[in-house]
Amino acid sequence: MNQIATGTHLASRMERLDTETAFETLAKAKALEAQGHDIVHLEIGEPDFDTPAHVREAAKNALDDGYTHYGPPPGLPEVRMAVARYQSKRQGYEVKPENVVFTPGGKPVIFFTIMALIEEGDEVIYPNPGFPIYESMINFTGGKAIPLRLAEESGFSVDLDELRTKASNSTKMIIVNSPNNPCGSVIPEQDLEEIANIAKEVDAIVLSDEIYKDFYYEGKHASISRFNDMRDRTVILDGLSKSYAMTGWRTGYGVMPDWLVEPISRLIINSVSQTATFSQIASIAALDSPQDAVREMVAEFKTRRKVLVDGLNSIQGISCPMPQGAFYAFPNITRTELSSGEFANRCLEEAGVALLSGTAFGNFGEGYVRISFANSAKNLNEAVRRIRRMLHG
Repeated sequence: MNQIATGTHLASRMERLDTETAFETLAKAKALEAQGHDIVHLEIGEPDFDTPAHVREAAKNALDDGYTHYGPPPGLPEVRMAVARYQSKRQGYEVKPENVVFTPGGKPVIFFTIMALIEEGDEVIYPNPGFPIYESMINFTGGKAIPLRLAEESGFSVDLDELRTKASNSTKMIIVNSPNNPCGSVIPEQDLEEIANIAKEVDAIVLSDEIYKDFYYEGKHASISRFNDMRDRTVILDGLSKSYAMTGWRTGYGVMPDWLVEPISRLIINSVSQTATFSQIASIAALDSPQDAVREMVAEFKTRRKVLVDGLNSIQGISCPMPQGAFYAFPNITRTELSSGEFANRCLEEAGVALLSGTAFGNFGEGYVRISFANSAKNLNEAVRRIRRMLHG
C-alpha cells in the first residue's frame, strides 16, 4: 500500500491560511511551565475574571431543561430577540431579531462574512496592525488584502487621507475595529462618519468588529452602523467572550443586513450546524441582566492599565502610549535595538514573560509588542520588573 507523502494532498489554498500567534505563544509558555519555569501570562486576549455566577447558573439550568439538542442555525429565537433588545439599546436604533445571527464565537462572523462576500481579486482594506484573522481570511478566499497602516503618530487610528487613496471601485469591503486589537486605539466618531462616507462612495461593505465595545476608559462607544444608509452595508461583529469573560463558551454574533442573513445561515449549516443551545440560553441571562459585573471588570482593567503603562514607561528603551480601549498595551521597543520577534522571544525565554510580537498583527507592527493587562496588578508589576532586568540587568 502506497504511503501518502506529508502535505502533498493539501489544497493549495491552505498555504494562504495563517494562524494566530497568541495560541502558539501560549503553547510555548505552557511547555516551559511544564519544565518548571515560572511564567507571567500576558499573551492571551481573554479576561482573567470568572464568568458571572448568574450566567453559569443559567447554563446549568438550561442543561437540566433539555437545551442539549439542535436548534435553528442562525440561533434560537429567544437569543436572537435578546441580542436585538440589547443592541437596540446600545446602538440607539431598532435592531430586529431577524438580522441577528448567533455563532460559536466572534471569529465565525469574520470567516463567514468574508467567505460569503469576497471573490478572487476583490480588494479588502483592513487595519494593520490588526487582528491577524482579517488578513488570513482575505488571503484564503483569494481576495487582495490592502493594509491600512495604524501609525503611532496618529494615535494608532485610521489615517483618512490614506484610506481615501486606497479605496476604489475595486474595494469590496472595509474592516473597522474600534477599540482596536492590538493597539488599544479608538476611532473618533467624526472619523467613523467619514469612513462611512468613503464606504458609500466606493460601494463597499463594512465589517465593524465591535467585540471590545465595553472596554472604553474615556468616552463611549459609537458604531459606524449608526450613520445614514449604513445599516444595509454594515456587518457588526460582537459577542460575549470579552465583556462577560466567556471566551470558552463560544458565544458570538453578527448583526447583518437582511440580504446577508440567509447566505450566512447556509454557511453555518455547512460547517458548524449551530451554536451550543445551552450557551445561547446563558447568553440571554448575560445580556438581559444588570451589567454591574461588566462595569466592575472594566474599572479594574482601567486601574491595571495605568500600572502597566507607567511601569513600561519607566524602563529605558521603551515608550508606551496610553491605550484608550480594549485591554492591551502596544509599547514601542525600537530603542532597545531588538526586533519585535527578538524582544518577545527573549521576554519568554529569559524573563519568563509571555507577550506577543507586534508583527503577529501585521508588518506594520514591527517595533512594537502587544501586552495584555488582563492579569493582576501584582503580576503586571512583576512582569515589568522582569523585563527591566532582562534589558538592563
